[in-house]
Amino acid sequence: MKPALLVLADGTHFEGEALGYEGESIGEVVFNTSMSGYQEILTDPSYSGQLVTMTSVHIGNYGVNPWDVESDGVRAGGLIVREASRRAANFRATATLQEYLFDSRTVAISGVDTRAVTRRIRNEGAVMGAIVHDATAADVDDIVARIKAAPDYGSLNFVERCSVKEARRVVLKETGDAIRPEVVEFVGTTTPWPERQSGPDVAVMDYGVKYSILRLLVERGLRVTVYPHNTTAEQLLGTSPDGIMLSNGPGDPARLDDEVNEIRKMLGQKPVFGICLGHQLLGRALGGETFKLKFGHRGPNQPVLDVDTTRVQITAQNHGYAVRFGADAEGIEITHTNLNDGTVEGLRATSHRAFSVQHHPEAGPGPRDALLMFDQFHDEIARSLR
Repeated sequence: MKPALLVLADGTHFEGEALGYEGESIGEVVFNTSMSGYQEILTDPSYSGQLVTMTSVHIGNYGVNPWDVESDGVRAGGLIVREASRRAANFRATATLQEYLFDSRTVAISGVDTRAVTRRIRNEGAVMGAIVHDATAADVDDIVARIKAAPDYGSLNFVERCSVKEARRVVLKETGDAIRPEVVEFVGTTTPWPERQSGPDVAVMDYGVKYSILRLLVERGLRVTVYPHNTTAEQLLGTSPDGIMLSNGPGDPARLDDEVNEIRKMLGQKPVFGICLGHQLLGRALGGETFKLKFGHRGPNQPVLDVDTTRVQITAQNHGYAVRFGADAEGIEITHTNLNDGTVEGLRATSHRAFSVQHHPEAGPGPRDALLMFDQFHDEIARSLR
């Protein structure tokens, strides 16, 4: 097995073994506390440009398959694990993790002290780094120079890389898989809707949408059409949707002024539901500001207080930024808060028929405590049509 290094921008480095596609990958080093769901994490567009450290010791045990994906391929910049399983012990597996990473040209590293990496990020904050194959400690200075010469994560617009290029309708196709009997399929905008999709029309602004979000909308009978991130309010409203979803996605929301301006024009026209990046963009459109968290929230065990019910939801999360409002903010209700650090996890602007959550209610992967948010969106659309 070839040696490999994980090198951070400050020169801290960790030795390991090469995994996946041979090469080098530079990105923001983050950690995720999930014990499973690595395929969903790798294919989540929100991880674009990031090197994901899995805190769970064993990764890859159950292999991969064609159905547990959240996009059309691996979107994470790289993977960092303590121990990668070389075999796939699951009846659904069609390949091992190693094969999957190689076929998707994803650079990864195993044998790393992931606890030490996580402590470094938790204590010092998110940092740029690099996974480099066939490298030793003697190469660290040169690698650090390449990291510092690369664009910083927050300076890049990843949304335009993840979004669809043209409007596409969303349907579900059968798989024959016992666990995931149906998966998302994109079709043309003139393709007839299946009989099961006889409900209201939902326009999804695609900033890097996850398939699980689309699937849950379709399962509620909605006619879902995905639109490019740079679709204007005039263009979108011209299609006469009954509701608008602002999807999740990667990167710094402060870079997306054009998207925020268009969202502002949509407010009050149709019911609006935002998730993760969509929540942050809605918050900006309503007068809030976004800021970067020290190390972000990434994992399936984030406690969130539902202010309306006073119940605690255990949620799946993946974000490095959050939204906040000044004391003079009007017409904004904070509906959910993070019980670890008090950050805003949900908001509502009743006069604009808009609401959003910072966490991922679609649970792909993760707990399903917050699935009711999709029912809430469906009900809000139904009320607006009465």
